[in-house]
Amino acid sequence: MPSTFIARGADAYEASMGRWSRRLADPFLAFAGIPPHGRVLDAGCGTGSLTLALSTHPELTAIEALDFEENFVAALRARTDDPRISARQGDVCALPYDDKSFDAAYSLLVLHFVSNAEEAITEMRRVLKPGATAAAAVWSHDGMPSWRLFWNTIRAVEPEAEGNGIPSGPRPMTAEGELRALFVNAGFADVTEARLTIMMDYADFDDFYLPKVYGQGRFSAFFEALPEARRERLREALKAAYLDGRSEDGPRGFESVAWAVRGVAR
Repeated sequence: MPSTFIARGADAYEASMGRWSRRLADPFLAFAGIPPHGRVLDAGCGTGSLTLALSTHPELTAIEALDFEENFVAALRARTDDPRISARQGDVCALPYDDKSFDAAYSLLVLHFVSNAEEAITEMRRVLKPGATAAAAVWSHDGMPSWRLFWNTIRAVEPEAEGNGIPSGPRPMTAEGELRALFVNAGFADVTEARLTIMMDYADFDDFYLPKVYGQGRFSAFFEALPEARRERLREALKAAYLDGRSEDGPRGFESVAWAVRGVAR
C-alpha cells in the first residue's frame, strides 16, 4: 500500500489542504534552498503547490513532479504550461528515476502519509547527485490547532466517529526529531531541522467546516452517511467551538506548525 492518504478529488484537496500547502511552500523552499541550476524533484506533488513555487526560479532547467493520485497529477498539468515541468503518477517509495540524476529533491506534506517513510527518504537519497540537497516537511501533530479543535469536538459529540477517520493518535513523523532521525539513518550529511509556521486563516465558519466534513479521508464518507439530525448536531457543536464565545460568525486564524528537515547526499 503506497499511501495512507485517502483522496476525494483534486478540488476537495485544494479546499481542505492545498491552500495551506501553497502558503507553506515559500518558507519551506527558503529553508531547503534552491540549487543554482539543474533538475529537481517534487516527490508527492499533490495538486502542485510546491511544483509551481519551484517554477518561479528560472535557473532550474527541469522540474519533475510525481504523485500517487492520478487526479492530482492531472490537476497540476492543467495549472501550468511551463515546459520545464513534467508531472507523472508514481510511488515515492519506488521512484521511477535513475540513480544520481537530480540536483535537489523535495517532499512537502507527504511523508507522514506514505506506507514507509524510511523507504521514501532512501529513494530520495538514491536519485540525488553527491552533494545535492533533499528536504521534506510534515505537519506537527501538536501544531495544528484548527484540526485539533475539529477532531476533539467530533469525539465529544459523536463517539461512533472513532475509527471512522478520526486520527487515533499522532501520525508517524509528526513529532519533533522523528523526520530528522530518518534523514540521519538514511545516510544524509549535515542534517538540519526547523520549525516552520504559517497562519491558517478562515473567512467564517463555513470556510472552516465545509472543507473538513466534505474533504479528504474516511471521515467525510462517515459524515455523509449519518442521519440528518446527527449531522446537524455535529454542525452546531463545531460552530460553537469555532465561534469560541463570539456572538457573530466571522474570520479566525490559527497559527500552525510544520517540521522541516534538510540533508546533503553523499
